[in-house]
Amino acid sequence: MTELHGFLPPLTPRGSSALVPPMPWHYSGTLLTVEYLTDPGNVRAILPADIDLAPDRPGAVAIIWADWQSCSEGGLELLDPVRAQYLEAFVVVRCSYQGVIYSRCVAIWVTKDFAMGRGWFQGYPKKLGSVHVTRVFSHGKAAPRLEPGAKLGASLSAYDHRLASAIVTLREPSESNGFVNGHRMLHNRFMPSISRDQGLSLDQLVTMGGADADLGPAWSGDAELTLADSPWDELHSILPVDEILGGYYRELGVTFAGGDLLADRSRPV
Repeated sequence: MTELHGFLPPLTPRGSSALVPPMPWHYSGTLLTVEYLTDPGNVRAILPADIDLAPDRPGAVAIIWADWQSCSEGGLELLDPVRAQYLEAFVVVRCSYQGVIYSRCVAIWVTKDFAMGRGWFQGYPKKLGSVHVTRVFSHGKAAPRLEPGAKLGASLSAYDHRLASAIVTLREPSESNGFVNGHRMLHNRFMPSISRDQGLSLDQLVTMGGADADLGPAWSGDAELTLADSPWDELHSILPVDEILGGYYRELGVTFAGGDLLADRSRPV
């Protein structure tokens, strides 16, 4: 009998059709971040019962536009860039679990199916969307450069409905690209049982972070942000903006090679 291979389905004898290749996964890209405050009760409402609010600034939120080029070991995807390049926009809050502060992605939209498959494996609640962000280049007149006064725009839509728009005006170099997305991630991996009313076949609390971080200079500045809802996506209604804290931009590289299991409440099959 032929053995089937693949990190995620579809599985085939060679494994070449798998949506996602095996780890590690390498990423190079840019992050455009807007941080703001909402009522802490809004953050509490989107956290599971066993996860607490962060003790400091519990209403802090970050919405981040990422422009990524990624590959698995060996970099084969880089020679067929449609398999390497994608964008995503994601919303992060901070939280506390057993006394440790974590970052947690509570909403995210991506432009490619392989990025969505990786995200579901990691516990990111990824959906497909339309994501755009201004790119920075060092030559020509059709792009801002990393300098005071540079303006970068970003947008997020899903199912043809605009969900977020942002403008960040860079002012000066910064020690970091914000504080909300600055911890290890705390995510839930879950899958309902195929049998009705049988709960979750997969129910895991996991944490993860990047390795081999290669960080470019960070810039901070002023930010404008508009959020909206659609019939199919909630953003403004669950985490509305009370006060904008600022905007950030950074180029970086990172590798994902796995995470850690904190709790496993999966039901036996």
